[in-house]
Amino acid sequence: MGYKRLTFPKNAKFLVTGSAGFIGSNLVEAILNLGYQVRGLDNFSTGKKENVEEFLGNPKYEFLEGDIRDFDTCIKVCEGVDFVLHQAAWGSVPRSIEMPLLYEEINIKGTLNMMEASRQTNVKKFVYASSSSVYGDEPNLPKIEGREGNVLSPYALTKKVNEEYGKLYSNLYGLDTYGLRYFNVFGRRQNPDGVYAAVIPKFIKQLINNEQPMINGDGKQSRDFTYIENVIEANLKACKASHEAGGQAYNIAYGGREYLIDLYNIISKALGKEIVPKFGTQRLGDIKHSNADISKAKKFLDYDPEWDFEQGIKYTIDSYKKTIFVHSN
Repeated sequence: MGYKRLTFPKNAKFLVTGSAGFIGSNLVEAILNLGYQVRGLDNFSTGKKENVEEFLGNPKYEFLEGDIRDFDTCIKVCEGVDFVLHQAAWGSVPRSIEMPLLYEEINIKGTLNMMEASRQTNVKKFVYASSSSVYGDEPNLPKIEGREGNVLSPYALTKKVNEEYGKLYSNLYGLDTYGLRYFNVFGRRQNPDGVYAAVIPKFIKQLINNEQPMINGDGKQSRDFTYIENVIEANLKACKASHEAGGQAYNIAYGGREYLIDLYNIISKALGKEIVPKFGTQRLGDIKHSNADISKAKKFLDYDPEWDFEQGIKYTIDSYKKTIFVHSN
């Protein structure tokens, strides 16, 4: 069914942290389209102001600039809110290896601030972004909740700690928390720029501009690429999940598996390009293969992803064709 027929109480109010980011801005847009009130929070450390500006004229949208590391800000944005969709975090495995202290501050302390603020203001549901990186060096596929290995980066550790706090806040305080382990989310508004950019928007922009992309490793690593619409569905369905389903983490993916070199060839073909990529060294902290078992999310969250990789990549490429500046040849 997706999420477009979901209904909430008429005056339901959602808070989206990281609302100027890729996933956050898509959540804001989807909730406003459903007709509900949204409050957004972002400090623009990684989010973009243009992702927020298009909603500012909507009377059901309110935006606050602030930082989740400041507890007073967290209390302020949670007041009067029914559902918190906590997306604010710093991503990127390689960057976390370079900046572990900053990741501790933002991803752990910031998330704990938001959970505590949600508890103090009687938020009904706290849904937060976790990551497939928590599986670490566990080699088996598909990835199943409860079968994790040793984490391989500070980023992965921050998400693992978030999940432990989520469990505690459900068990100790009765706050319904739902951790969503995202698997390689992609789609419109994902930032293609910078050394830490995600692979899909980066490939698309480089190929559009006739640049030679770099593939880290041999291209034979695989990922469960997950289109943004499926992630929106998971967040909103978690807001309707039972109390018994709280305090747990769930794989959020499509359940497919694409090899990086095949992904590159699909994007190249769609853009009509024949540029041979460069191959570099495998990135430190990266997981070689990733594929999700989504049966737990289906059972407890009624998650039923509609968008497969082929549909998602087509829409994503089309959206970037409209927005990426094409350099003259």
